[in-house]
Amino acid sequence: MIERPNFVRATLLERIDFCPQVAVFRFKSDTQLEFTPGQYATIGMEDGEKFIQRPYSLVSSPHETIVELYVDLVPEGLFTPRLWDLKPNDSLYLKSKVIGTFVLQEKTGMKNHIMASTVTGVGPSISIARTQKRDLESGKIKAADAHNLLVLHGGSCSWELGIYKDEMTELAKEGWLTYVPTISRPWEDPEWVGETGRAEELIRKYADGLSCNHTNAVGYACGHPQMIENAKGIFSRMRLPKEQIKEEKYFVVKPTPKPITTTT
Repeated sequence: MIERPNFVRATLLERIDFCPQVAVFRFKSDTQLEFTPGQYATIGMEDGEKFIQRPYSLVSSPHETIVELYVDLVPEGLFTPRLWDLKPNDSLYLKSKVIGTFVLQEKTGMKNHIMASTVTGVGPSISIARTQKRDLESGKIKAADAHNLLVLHGGSCSWELGIYKDEMTELAKEGWLTYVPTISRPWEDPEWVGETGRAEELIRKYADGLSCNHTNAVGYACGHPQMIENAKGIFSRMRLPKEQIKEEKYFVVKPTPKPITTTT
């Protein structure tokens, strides 16, 4: 690998497949990254004479030495098929500066955070939850100062949620986290016994149950653009002002071309 300004090398340690199109990638970076939970890193690879790069939210906490990414394969894409071709000990580029504003909104003094996500969009929420757990264990923050996190994690089927479903379910025993996994295609997952429906459809049920409202909560939506728009509408109907609604779209939905009509 040639040296590139503002990038460091990251070596693939392992990939864990949840299903053919969803996986976790864990890398060891040559340099420890400094970032705020919820931010994203840019990774890059050489493609012939081209250098291609994409941003990905970090699942890992800044306390961890491993860089962890939760990725959805886009078979016709330029980047993710190459990512899937990597083998353990293969390397890619990792931008040394991590950026992004989809972080815990703390300046408002509000302690309740409603986080709706689709599949890999739960990454920032996991990073935030892992970090709060570490900060509580180390004494950096007191239990009375912990933030209350409501994480709604949606997928088509349960296997897309992978190991994170178990991790977050276990972490929810801490008391400050409410984790709600849900699937939208229960007919394809007949053994599922949890919530069904899309993540945003559960916002009011669980937010109301936890007494979250416009006076004490911040709303977050991350992942599929349509889910985000739906969630923003729900947050607005809860009377959350714009400054208390945060979003992170993972891709842009291209508009469907209008059919050409002719007259005779």
